[in-house]
Amino acid sequence: MADPVQSKPLHVMFTALPPRYDMINHVITLGMDRDWRNAAARTCLESRPNRILDLACGTGDLIVTIARTAKHNAELFGLDYSEPMLNIAQAKAKQLKQHDITFMYGDASKLPFPDGYFDCVGISFAFRNLTYQNPLTPTVLTEVYRVLVSGGRFVIVESSQPKSTIIRFFFRMYLRCFVYPVGRLLSSNKGAYRYLVESAARFYTPEQVKDLLVNAGFRKVTYRPLFFGAAGIHVAVK
Repeated sequence: MADPVQSKPLHVMFTALPPRYDMINHVITLGMDRDWRNAAARTCLESRPNRILDLACGTGDLIVTIARTAKHNAELFGLDYSEPMLNIAQAKAKQLKQHDITFMYGDASKLPFPDGYFDCVGISFAFRNLTYQNPLTPTVLTEVYRVLVSGGRFVIVESSQPKSTIIRFFFRMYLRCFVYPVGRLLSSNKGAYRYLVESAARFYTPEQVKDLLVNAGFRKVTYRPLFFGAAGIHVAVK
């Protein structure tokens, strides 16, 4: 029987990407992804959580940033379904002196943790992959809700849709005329960057993301735009 994780949408693509994945992200965001991720890490740590999960952690940048930023002891976890990305994440974590990080291979729609296990779940530029035209969206959000304690926070940093029509037009031009050709050239993976560009250009508005989270049971959902709304940080409280 096939591994159920292997059959998930986008699995093959994200298993093939890792060698230049971080470098390409820095190039196509003009280095701003670091600042956005730093802001998300600080947001995750605002309530001094004791146990934090980086969901769909990829190469581990968010949880490593959290480890470097945290001023208190916390248990840190990263989970992803791409083993090559997890290998990169583990190599980064070995250089840390601040905190140990436990990385796990697993499925976002069937999290291997008990109810109420985490004070905070963070996700960095992977929420779109789990929710945009993904039939598993309700299951994933139910799982995130389940593993959070009451009052726990789900912190999402993701691309967004600028409210201004003019800015939104130029944002989509930038995606299609810069991000796609540069990503395709540097990665030699045309399909992956076509998906990235089209999903980012068509992704939900902040209001639609809020509706998704509220429908999953979250309350007190807030949103902070980044770079004129091209990206943003959503925080949902259980």
